[in-house]
Amino acid sequence: MVPPVPLIDFQNVTVQRGDRVVLDGVTLSIAQGEHIAILGPNGSGKSTLIKLISRELYPRLKPEPWSLRILGRDRWHLFDLRNHLGLVSNDWMQMCTRDYSGYEIVLSGFFGSVGIWPNHEVTPEMERKAREVMDLLEIGHLADRNTNEMSSGEARRILIGRALVHDPQALVLDEPTTSLDLHATHELREMLRKLAAGGISIIMVTHHLPDIIPEMRRVALFRAGRVYCDGPKDQVLQAGPLSALFGLPVEVLNRAGYYHVL
Repeated sequence: MVPPVPLIDFQNVTVQRGDRVVLDGVTLSIAQGEHIAILGPNGSGKSTLIKLISRELYPRLKPEPWSLRILGRDRWHLFDLRNHLGLVSNDWMQMCTRDYSGYEIVLSGFFGSVGIWPNHEVTPEMERKAREVMDLLEIGHLADRNTNEMSSGEARRILIGRALVHDPQALVLDEPTTSLDLHATHELREMLRKLAAGGISIIMVTHHLPDIIPEMRRVALFRAGRVYCDGPKDQVLQAGPLSALFGLPVEVLNRAGYYHVL
């Protein structure tokens, strides 16, 4: 049997922004159905990696062989790519926190827009799917409330709903608990566990260990634009690698499948 192509496959990828190299020869492959956390300090290149996946940025051309493929393809129409990868980022949070209702924001995921515009042809199937996703995420009560009147946790869940209307193969999250309080953080993690159990891949970029839900069995550490360490979570999330990554001595505690640093 021929093994399935990787969901994401980066080989020797470099990204330069201005005079600064922000990703330097990164090689990273993520299988379909896999859950993985990308962990690193601020400035390590994590968010640039997300922008590469979403095609907001492109690698620097260089003489050495390199490749960047998603589901075996190196070229995608952005609208088609959204059908496979649902993106939730802080940039999108800022764009979507406006005077549109939660339902409109979720529905607008079909069009790659923020809100519904007069030229959009909304079908009954789209409406049904938007309601279905909101019920799955237990946010139906937010349908008629404007996102600029929601808490950060509520708005984040609406944005996840927007990313899920296409039934993507993977949900890609950039620092998902930023600005969330303890209760909202707990709710978000439980939601992600539910989605992971339902078969959608979770790719999470974070600098906060407790964001890594138990279903994530693999962690890649990024430092200074490079993959510093990549492997099984119980081997990577140890005092030695994390102390070197963050530049200070730490102790690691595993409590009920969640990791914490002391």
